[in-house]
Amino acid sequence: MIRTLLSGDLPRSRALGVVLAVILIGLAAAPFIFPGTRALNVAAKVAVFILLVASYDLLLGYTGIVSFAHTMFFGIGGYGVAIAAAKLGPSWWNIALGVGVALVLSLALAFAIGLLSLRVRAIFFAMITLAVASFFQILASQLSAFTGGEDGLNFRLPELLRERLVAYYAVFGISLVLFLALLRVVNSPFGRVLLAVRENEFRAEALGYRTVVYRTVANCLGALLATAAGVLYAVWLRYTGPDTTLSFAIMIDLLLMVVIGGMGTMYGAAIGATLFVIAQNYLQDLMQLASDAAKGIPLLPDLLHPDRWLLWLGVLFIVCVYYFPSGIVGRLRR
Repeated sequence: MIRTLLSGDLPRSRALGVVLAVILIGLAAAPFIFPGTRALNVAAKVAVFILLVASYDLLLGYTGIVSFAHTMFFGIGGYGVAIAAAKLGPSWWNIALGVGVALVLSLALAFAIGLLSLRVRAIFFAMITLAVASFFQILASQLSAFTGGEDGLNFRLPELLRERLVAYYAVFGISLVLFLALLRVVNSPFGRVLLAVRENEFRAEALGYRTVVYRTVANCLGALLATAAGVLYAVWLRYTGPDTTLSFAIMIDLLLMVVIGGMGTMYGAAIGATLFVIAQNYLQDLMQLASDAAKGIPLLPDLLHPDRWLLWLGVLFIVCVYYFPSGIVGRLRR
């Protein structure tokens, strides 16, 4: 049963299996294990970002595509459901309409970007996606009549989703199902071709595989999953805005999560997203405790001040890259 759910991709490490089980149980029981609004917000963000990072790892880790437009698709999902609910009303039909339009728009943009850009060298493709993502962020800020501009959009949901427990388990359940579906994709013959394209594009082409087709399909699939993650995040927050979904800082965070967890493995997305989101939300609290405990020691309280949490987050990232060059999953499997 477990082998079937994981598409035959078992952790292959007792330590990795334990870590994944802890993450799954923690998210499944978060409303009961971690009481409080803040803890539930962190758990929901972890669930959403596991899906978002996994969708990006499909491009970066499995296909070798360096794209900076992933947060654009994340934002399209958030704005799709937000605009539909805010402008048309909080009904199930309007929510479905917003989600459908967002998915279609993301698919069309990903397909166009794939056809026009994936034939060029990797660095040029990365620059094109960066330009498109920047344009979309500016567009979202300028079209304030629809998007709310820099302030974003607050919106209401159907009555059932206003219950935080229901909304949380909707976010968690859909994220888990889509993550398992993506795990099935990467362990299929299609996924193995993507790995071949990543390792040696010319050899894959010589074997008869149309690499542009496979890379375009991967780009479209990653975009659709990122859009779904954006929808879930907006539904949980009941808000969306440029800083929430379209910020380039989120794109950098995605890269960090993929590298920390381990590129080319869906389990790395789960571990990297969990560690990073928890560090983002609780590292300052831990540093405050450490700073208070170090009072009386020269320089140390200032170094451990919560305002310097980004510095220590960078140090943690450097340590992870140095000691885990193939990511945490790669290290645990060895």
